[in-house]
Amino acid sequence: MLRGPPAERSPAELLEFGVVNLDKPPGPSAHQVAAWVRDMVDADRIAHAGTLDPKVTGCLPLLLDDAARMAQVFDDADKEYVAVLELHGPAPNDLHDVVSTFEGRIYQKPPRKSAVRRQLRVREMYDIDVLEVQDRQALLRVRCESGTYVRKLCHDIGLALGTGAHMGHLRRTATGTFDDTSLETLEDLADGLGWWEDDDDATALREVVQPAERALVGLPSLTIAPSAAREVAEGAPVYAPGVIDANLGDADVDKRPLVACYTPNEAAVCLGRLVGDPDAEQGTVVELARVLV
Repeated sequence: MLRGPPAERSPAELLEFGVVNLDKPPGPSAHQVAAWVRDMVDADRIAHAGTLDPKVTGCLPLLLDDAARMAQVFDDADKEYVAVLELHGPAPNDLHDVVSTFEGRIYQKPPRKSAVRRQLRVREMYDIDVLEVQDRQALLRVRCESGTYVRKLCHDIGLALGTGAHMGHLRRTATGTFDDTSLETLEDLADGLGWWEDDDDATALREVVQPAERALVGLPSLTIAPSAAREVAEGAPVYAPGVIDANLGDADVDKRPLVACYTPNEAAVCLGRLVGDPDAEQGTVVELARVLV
């Protein structure tokens, strides 16, 4: 069954295909928080946008139930953090200059306590700003490629400074197009669910849970005919005759970029790889990655 317009969905429909931009508290792991939310909304599954260690707080978008199918949209999402750099000696005069040398492509080996293989890899550091320096602490804002270890970055900056350093508090302020201007807490979600279940008032819940299409903002997109969407629901790729409109930006078909397909009422149908020209008269345009209906 095809979904209705995102803005017209019932609370139950939002809980089946929604996203919460959660403000993760300190203490539990990201997996534990996801499990709590799964139980709160009675979902079969929850997907989250990148692991956060127990002590780390901040932006943790959660995809509810059927929306968990689109978790891959967060695989390459850029991240932004605010971190406290704990120096092991007085802050040197060239701190700002040394920190700036870490912008660009750097080599990183994941720390020993990590969930990935410890092999040298390259990560892009888009911006590193020193926001404030006080005694032996420096407040950094880091915008980086997904998969960057800020703890390792702080250690390496300390070595370059000659003082030694480690990471203190860390807060994630953005994941892809989600940021800390619209965070919701676990308490907000519990209150919204309570008002809806006890008093049939969904106002608070609608403020916390957004339609899952919010997680697809920024992706190249196609609008396809309802008849084509029903074929996609049965596992067929998107063929050129079914494409109504395309908003691909600078997407290069040769690189097979990830695209989102929608019906004319702006409901998401699938994620897939762009493999053909949407303006062509025939042929496959999108190979399916995840069916969302």
